[in-house]
Amino acid sequence: MASSSPQAGDIVSVTYSLKPNGDFVPESLIDDGSVRFVLDGGNYLPALHTLVSSMTVGETKKGVVMDAGYGEPREELIAKIPIASSGINKSDLSIGTELFLANGMACRVIDLDDENFTIDANHALAGSTYSADVTLESFESGPSAKKFEYHPEGVEGKFDVLTIALGCFWGGELEYMRVPGVVGTAVGYTQGQKEDPSYQEVCSGTTGHTEAIQVIFDPEIASYEELVKIGLERLGDSRYLVNQVGNDKGSQYRHGVYYHNFEQMQFAKAVIASYGDKCVTECMEATKFYKAEDYHQQYLLKGGQSAKKNAKETIRCYG
Repeated sequence: MASSSPQAGDIVSVTYSLKPNGDFVPESLIDDGSVRFVLDGGNYLPALHTLVSSMTVGETKKGVVMDAGYGEPREELIAKIPIASSGINKSDLSIGTELFLANGMACRVIDLDDENFTIDANHALAGSTYSADVTLESFESGPSAKKFEYHPEGVEGKFDVLTIALGCFWGGELEYMRVPGVVGTAVGYTQGQKEDPSYQEVCSGTTGHTEAIQVIFDPEIASYEELVKIGLERLGDSRYLVNQVGNDKGSQYRHGVYYHNFEQMQFAKAVIASYGDKCVTECMEATKFYKAEDYHQQYLLKGGQSAKKNAKETIRCYG
């Protein structure tokens, strides 16, 4: 008997509205109204996924207080640091100064005296919330597990999968999140030898993986060929560089299209060939894709950049 509520991996169609609570007034970075997305597949607000998973088709919930996506403030992300051991000149510090930790996480100075400074790595909007009215309109099955593998003849199903590498995966993921017809994205590692590698291992260049993006989409709205073209256009002149995109160098930043069936291979090769013989974007059969750590998923959305469909704001490859 089919479940009356959607399960993780289903594609849900939801109508909802958001109203900021309290002093939280920034414009929403995600679409509201009528939307579709992969349940528990990232994108949109985590609290929306949690709420929808408990709803039945046709059900409406009003006035739900929903985390705005920045999480609750965490004490462990606040630390006092001796200036002398930090390697930073005191003259470069002031309240509000933005710093970056070794793992790339942004933080800001919230207190300063003659000997110490205190940093806060919580997002400035941590703890902010929306009031939401949500209706679950319908849901349907997402791609089967076989869709994510390589099968020459293809696999039946309404939704399809693109796996592509465009250098650092943060900016490429946001690019695809903005495309109508895309219902889910994830970043991760593919085309390597080690099982379930960590970000640090991939960055070492020893595992054979490249940073990649996996996109779930409705081919009736966004074609596979169109999505490959979007990726190749994003690469720009890096299409002609081996193991490099922009200033990022190394085999873990190589660019490529990793097809899941024969038809995808034909489209991918044709798009790549359209950029001439000097285009070195690799085109290979898809292998196992390992999702990157949660920290990397939808990173630029979490950092305050718009993921609305058809958004035109320049994508900055940092949070």
